[in-house]
Amino acid sequence: MLLNCLYCVAFLALLPWMAWRRISGGRPVAAPFQRFTGSIPVQPPKPAGTARIWLHGVSVGEVQLLATLGGEIRRQSLAAGRLVDCVISSSTTTGLAVAANRFGAERAFPCPLDFTWAVKRVLDRVAPDVLVLGELELWPHLLSCTAARSVPIVVANARLSPRSFRGYGRIKPLVAAMLGRVTLVLARSQEDGDRFSHLGARDVRIRGSMKFDGVKGDRGAPEVASLRRLAGFADDDTVFLAGSTQAPEEQFALEAFRSLHRDHPHLRLVIVPRHVERAGEIARLLDDSGLRWQARSRFATAAADPDARVLLIDTTGELAWWWGTAAIAFVGGSLDGRRGGQNMLEPAAYGAAVCFGPFTGNFRDEVGVLLEAHSAEVVNDGAALTAFVARCLENPAWAEELGRRAAHTVARQRGATAATAAAILGLLDSREPQHSGCGFRAKSG
Repeated sequence: MLLNCLYCVAFLALLPWMAWRRISGGRPVAAPFQRFTGSIPVQPPKPAGTARIWLHGVSVGEVQLLATLGGEIRRQSLAAGRLVDCVISSSTTTGLAVAANRFGAERAFPCPLDFTWAVKRVLDRVAPDVLVLGELELWPHLLSCTAARSVPIVVANARLSPRSFRGYGRIKPLVAAMLGRVTLVLARSQEDGDRFSHLGARDVRIRGSMKFDGVKGDRGAPEVASLRRLAGFADDDTVFLAGSTQAPEEQFALEAFRSLHRDHPHLRLVIVPRHVERAGEIARLLDDSGLRWQARSRFATAAADPDARVLLIDTTGELAWWWGTAAIAFVGGSLDGRRGGQNMLEPAAYGAAVCFGPFTGNFRDEVGVLLEAHSAEVVNDGAALTAFVARCLENPAWAEELGRRAAHTVARQRGATAATAAAILGLLDSREPQHSGCGFRAKSG
């Protein structure tokens, strides 16, 4: 009751901020009143004899990871003659959009805020047999209400950074109580697993990083070819893509392009900001540069401008495919020390020459694997980014070898998703009868 009261005070205090976000054109808070009440869209009834798995990922990256996991659950379920139905929740607008696309709108819903009434109402409607939390998402009421119904709780691809570990260590009794309700922690590394065990997790198993499985890597995919045609990329163009960027990384990428494109006329720059709401800000930056550029959204009504060498992606949901067009890749959120980096495995899987900044705490283990294999480079500032792109252009054999090692490194690390799916399905053995077929609708991979 006390925690509900504290939550209510915080929710009411944040109402003006949520309203401002919506009216000012910023990224809105996802379905705040649905999440407050637990009045999610009615889920399809769980078919008789079917086990239902509730997957939860906070944002786009986690949802995409869980979609890959869902595809593997589907594959293993079909092979075992087990009937499984998966639904997914997210806490962000972009995450919900991706979830609806990957799982179907009827199986995607906003995760309830951590009020007891909201959580209980969602549990009543979803009726899960297993709850799977992506990476780390611990909320007291969600865990306690789920555990009270004897529903197993799994943390998949579990990670705990040193900073988070120190923070949780300050409230270890509370964290231990929450982790005590978690049935199984499937950690991405031994270090992560040890941290969870130290904080009180009961059953911790090391399964590796699912992020190596959740990336595309096929440059011949129809989606990649379609984007190349749409953008008007020629066969001899060299695409430099700066993806998941935050300020001032767009400026650094633009400066690199401006200093090199005259000597390398086949160079193309593609900018994909982390948050599409910043597209207007970046458009003004491009206007001020004096360079000819175009926006991805304009392709809906007009063909690509052959004289525009800079492309701004002001739409969502395509970055995983845009990486497949790039020969040179910079992965953003990694230069300012505040964001912890974004997924560098996506361009690495395609065999691009990959670089990123020094601040990649969100991907500490993945970065360690890439750097140990000499399959990526760290750039410390804008000048270093320009130097990296210049080296790729002036020594294409070096860039190609860097990309080849990156793709090979990602391929060698795959397999964690299959092991994770097997562990989750193992929890269902005592909870569901065996059937043929599969009610799961999510697309694989």
